[in-house]
Amino acid sequence: MRSHLKARTRLVLTATAVAAAAGLLAGCTGSGADEENVVDQGTTSEENAESGDTVVIGFSGPAADHGWLGAINSGAQAAADSFDDVDFRVAEGTNDPIAQIAAVETFVNDGVDAIVLLPSDGAALTEAAIAAMEAGVPVINVDREFSSPFAARTTILGDNYGMGVSAGTYICEQLGDNPDAIVAEIAGIDSLPLTQDRSQGFADALEDCGLEVSARVAADFTVAGGEAAASQLLSANPKIDAIWNHDDDQGVGVLAAIDSAGRDEFFMMGGAGSRSAMEAIEADDTVLKATVIYPSTQAADGVALARLIAQSKTMGDLITPSIPNRVVLDAPVVTKENVDQYIDLSFE
Repeated sequence: MRSHLKARTRLVLTATAVAAAAGLLAGCTGSGADEENVVDQGTTSEENAESGDTVVIGFSGPAADHGWLGAINSGAQAAADSFDDVDFRVAEGTNDPIAQIAAVETFVNDGVDAIVLLPSDGAALTEAAIAAMEAGVPVINVDREFSSPFAARTTILGDNYGMGVSAGTYICEQLGDNPDAIVAEIAGIDSLPLTQDRSQGFADALEDCGLEVSARVAADFTVAGGEAAASQLLSANPKIDAIWNHDDDQGVGVLAAIDSAGRDEFFMMGGAGSRSAMEAIEADDTVLKATVIYPSTQAADGVALARLIAQSKTMGDLITPSIPNRVVLDAPVVTKENVDQYIDLSFE
């Protein structure tokens, strides 16, 4: 059932923050401030961790035909399992928008308290999500955005443009003193906005240090596609200084093509953060020297926020007593120096 608890607590401030807050209030009112005037932040992290009324959360995502999507699904389940007050109901993964719309409608008819939805097609699922919201069921949109702001209570995204920026910045750090460096790019599916965003961020970051993409091919996020695209790239470019491959799954094929061609004059960085990529970076025995993370924890975060929303709780570490409407996760670069910090978040 939906909880209507409105637990509130007073923010405990450090001595410095108390002084700053008192000074601010005194400047506004001309008098001292008592404790009742200190900002009310909603529920604390400790209160959020406590078991509350059981909430029913429905989850629907695409078929796990890719390592990253498999990690999305298993992460959502693991997050739900970590809470003893969550009844987690999972619809069968599908790449058919019609089947996913039916799953959302079933969740609404069953009276779930919240829905976490990674749409196979954001635009196609928008109306179903709006209908759920209008029925009083908050929707947490994961990874692929709906086409209307009214379709979700909260949206959790990876940073595709930021991935490109991170990749370009790393390559600039390695090659920035060589304005003639040959930088190559192996993209994912070119028709997808996420690929376009990654490429734009990459180009913008390279431009900042005087470099540019000299050669570019697109693959399809598969091992076979990565191998074919990389073979084409290597044949057309006898000299390369750096390669950014957008996706670590297709990167398995890219590395196979590089090994087959006997090329090692360049370094490569990947994308997304697979276990195999991080192990290769850790071993430091291939041209792959870094990868940039696209978090596979997005649905797990969605489950955690769905629970808070359904229990009328807030994000305890924020001053503002609410749950943000939009969360964009970081896109950090993983290298041999910091791989131990990220390898537990990698996906198979």
